[in-house]
Amino acid sequence: MSNELIFIITVIVYLGSVLLLYKLLGKNGLYAFAIFGTLLGNIAVCKNIDIFGVGTTAGNVLYASTFLVTDILSEKYGRKDASRAVKYSFSIMLLWMLGTQLILWFTPNANDYINESLKVVFGLVPRITVASLIGYICSQNIDVFLYDLIWSRTGNGRAWLWLRNNGSTLTSQLADTVIFVCIAFWGVYPADVFFSILITTYLFKAVVALLDTPFMYWARNITPVNEKEGAI
Repeated sequence: MSNELIFIITVIVYLGSVLLLYKLLGKNGLYAFAIFGTLLGNIAVCKNIDIFGVGTTAGNVLYASTFLVTDILSEKYGRKDASRAVKYSFSIMLLWMLGTQLILWFTPNANDYINESLKVVFGLVPRITVASLIGYICSQNIDVFLYDLIWSRTGNGRAWLWLRNNGSTLTSQLADTVIFVCIAFWGVYPADVFFSILITTYLFKAVVALLDTPFMYWARNITPVNEKEGAI
């Protein structure tokens, strides 16, 4: 299966999962996906791939999907609930960084066969996670702020939903990409590879941001099961 086809599948799966979790679990489902996306994204971003002939990382779609979460929360519930998702994810990422390093501190016994593989993956976690933490907290707060700002100027109508969604996400994704890639990969790769990752990372995040617009409109019409009249 080609990377291009996998890219399309992951866009549908991840963005669709956001809506499904929202339908079934309401705000808690969105919080859960935000945490899931940031954790798995920290691992997936370590894998370099080629899509449509350009190099990028495997975590772009997953991480970009978390911005759909905060936009839905901003649209349906307001800035306070969107900020709560950012705080939850940030806190769990701190625990994730601590937990992965504690695992590596254990001395493996003679029967162990996975420690070296864990060292390869989790050995990058501190730098990747620090980069992700700084990029995430900055960009998501920018996203929440801009969404609320545009919402206050355009109102709650459907007509300007695309502007609230794309205006806030495209801007915040740019901030996230620059911060994350510079901290995580500067000095790790040759300059040409570094700048290629920087440019293509934002490019693919921007594509996902544009593709999530229909999902944003669908989310506006969703009433979660636990919020229906009479639900317990």
